[in-house]
Amino acid sequence: MAEDKTTTATNPALGPDLDGPAQPGLELAQFGAGCFWGVELTFQRVEGVVKTEVGYSQGHVPDPNYQLVCTGSTNHAEVVRVQFDPALCPYTNLLSVFWGRHDPTTPNRQGGDVGTQYRSGIYYYNEDQARLAQESMEAKQKEMGNKKIVTEILPAKTFYRAEEYHQQYLEKGGGQGRKQSAAKGCNDPIRCYG
Repeated sequence: MAEDKTTTATNPALGPDLDGPAQPGLELAQFGAGCFWGVELTFQRVEGVVKTEVGYSQGHVPDPNYQLVCTGSTNHAEVVRVQFDPALCPYTNLLSVFWGRHDPTTPNRQGGDVGTQYRSGIYYYNEDQARLAQESMEAKQKEMGNKKIVTEILPAKTFYRAEEYHQQYLEKGGGQGRKQSAAKGCNDPIRCYG
C-alpha cells in the first residue's frame, strides 16, 4: 500500500481557514452541530452576529459539494461560519448558543440525521477561542453527568462555502416555502425541513 504523502502544502483542504472577516473589529467562528440549516438560523438570530454562511470544513477533499460530503468519504463536517462583533457578542455567547442547539453526546448524528458530516465540533481561529471552547466543554460535561460529550475542538480548516441554495435556507423558506424569521432576538421554534 502506498503511503499518503498529502500535506497542507499540496492539499488546501488540510490547511487553516485563511479567510478574514469582512471588516476590522469582527471575528470568525466555525461550528458543526448537525444539519447546518437550523444551526445557521439559530446563529442568524443572535445579536452581534453580522453574517453567517454554511459550508464544509475539516475534510480532506478540496472543493467538495453536498452530494460528495453526504457519501461520508471526505470527512467534512457541515459547519456554520459566523462573523461576529465581539463588542456586542462575546465568543462565550456563541458557545452558549452552540451547546443549547444540539445534543453533543451523539457521535456523527443529530436526531434523524446520521453521518460524519453531522458531528459536533467547535473549530477555532485563535488560541483564545480554543481555551474558551475547552472551558465551555468542561462546564457542559459537568452538566451532562455520565453522558460523555463527543464534540471535537480543532483549529478551523479551509472553509468551503456550500451551494447557494443552502445559504439562509430556512429563512428563505426551505423546501416547503415557509419562511422563518432570522430577526435578532427571535425565539420562534426552528422547524427543519428539506
